[in-house]
Amino acid sequence: MKTLFIDTSSDYLYSGIVIDDKLVSFIKKKFEKDLSKEALPKIIELFDKANITPKDLDKIIVVNGPGSFTGIRIGITIAKTIAWALNINITPISGLTAMAISCNTNSFKMPLIDARRGYVYGAIYDKDNNQVLEDSHIELKTLLTKAKDLDIKAITNNDLDINIKKESYDPDILKIVKHFEESDGINPHLVNPIYLKKTEAEEKLGKR
Repeated sequence: MKTLFIDTSSDYLYSGIVIDDKLVSFIKKKFEKDLSKEALPKIIELFDKANITPKDLDKIIVVNGPGSFTGIRIGITIAKTIAWALNINITPISGLTAMAISCNTNSFKMPLIDARRGYVYGAIYDKDNNQVLEDSHIELKTLLTKAKDLDIKAITNNDLDINIKKESYDPDILKIVKHFEESDGINPHLVNPIYLKKTEAEEKLGKR
């Protein structure tokens, strides 16, 4: 089984190729505004390092949100283009789920992505990665209140003011891929971004 994982939902490109339960090539790099022009060339380099071509793929896993509006679209577009050409399905996953899977702890897990103005994209998972609180666009202080009685660890790459245990997000690509190995995926045309919040333009329009 040859699987391509893609996550461009933040300023980082997280991508890797897993072949028969082994991570054979990967990239974890912050590109910020250069992500749109760097993502595809860097992913192509992963195929060279893995000594395969895109046509050898059996599966594609892509993070379809939440996170950066532009970033999410970059990853989905790349995944859809490859999947459509190969006539294979895509398994879309939550970036918050990927964060929880990557965290090794016996406590509850709270993946967090800064959504600005005091809000975050967040969720709560138990130690076995079962979701306790669904993915939400939520005020940080409200989420922390919901978790106040839990032994919990936050996972984030953002500088958030929280008084709980936390660790930086370092995606365990192999673990993520294995978690979804039984998923059959869906038709590429059915894969859409999950933003959880309106764009600024939509919010302004709603206020009129």
